[in-house]
Amino acid sequence: MSNAPVYEIEHSRFTADPYPDLAAMRERAPIAYVPQLDATLITRRDDIAVNEKRTDVFSSEQPQGLMTQLMGENLMRKDGRAHMDERRAIYPSMSPQTVREVWAAQFRSDTDAVLDTLASTHRADLFWTYAMPTSGRALCAMTGLTNMDADEMNRVSQGMIDGCANYIGDPAVEAHCHDCTAAIDRSIDEQLPIVTANPDHSLLSVQLQAGLSDAQIRANVKLAISGGQNEPRDAIAGAIWALLTHPEQLALVLAGKVSWLQVFEEYARWISPIGMSPRRVAQTHTYEGVTFEPEDRVFLMFSSGNRDERHFDAPDRFDVTRDISGNLSFGAGPHYCAGAWASRELIAEVALPRFFERVVNPRLDGEVPFSGWAFRGPLALPCAWGGVRS
Repeated sequence: MSNAPVYEIEHSRFTADPYPDLAAMRERAPIAYVPQLDATLITRRDDIAVNEKRTDVFSSEQPQGLMTQLMGENLMRKDGRAHMDERRAIYPSMSPQTVREVWAAQFRSDTDAVLDTLASTHRADLFWTYAMPTSGRALCAMTGLTNMDADEMNRVSQGMIDGCANYIGDPAVEAHCHDCTAAIDRSIDEQLPIVTANPDHSLLSVQLQAGLSDAQIRANVKLAISGGQNEPRDAIAGAIWALLTHPEQLALVLAGKVSWLQVFEEYARWISPIGMSPRRVAQTHTYEGVTFEPEDRVFLMFSSGNRDERHFDAPDRFDVTRDISGNLSFGAGPHYCAGAWASRELIAEVALPRFFERVVNPRLDGEVPFSGWAFRGPLALPCAWGGVRS
């Protein structure tokens, strides 16, 4: 393992709120070995940005990594030409033009349909009744797995997320993840003949059209589900909570002084839905006095970099007016999130503005707990409101 200073965590406390420990690491040991995770964590923003690009050292190729073992070798677990070839293959499904011309209208229609279901009540957990189905419907369309509903999409996504973050090796979590990936494979089997006969812009279809192998197609669909359901769901629910608990900032947005995109970008900086990216050390390398050895496990802690005091003033404060350039929410290197344009469209152009346009006087109606360090988001969003505009 690396010779980085050792920093001990208490896993349940780190899961409940990783930010105090991450701040301590940034200050005292910005590159630290955490034995409870059997990984060396890089926690400062500039160190992450530099080393994420060093794929010759900090490789995404992880044959024994949790994601590869559980979901298959997707494009996020490849570097260089292999990564770029698959990235180009999926681009027609997720390009800015496709998002604008194909998915935006789908997002608006599905989001309004979800809001219509709220018109008959004045109280609900919006995590489950708004954020989850809004994200799930969008992902069913984009992946091409329209034979799934939002609940099942959410179930299989959460199962894979839990599996990929299962660094303590819980066998029940692993078994549930395998059940979820098997369900996705069955759904793909049903849809393959449909998109073969009727090509479209879905991820399943464009990969078929590009000639990717069956294994590549399945692994990349699972990747999209693991990253395309939970994170938008958590960002939608979390950003609504953030605005309701910061009414002065909500007023700025409603007055047109701050954009919804700024709200989303600041929320994703403040509470990063994707908290880290794992890497495998490919060769002996020394950086900032720390020597990394081959096969060491390294975590690039995006959530910590997004609260680096060297880049962001009062980083623990939610502030929609701040300059968020340099944030790491979608990555900073060749693995920059391929779904970034779709996420921005769904969350910043549709889900957040439509909610506050149509829902009258929304207010919190209970506690909003958060959890997670590799992936982080609210567990509930109990709210009440005065009505839903047509």
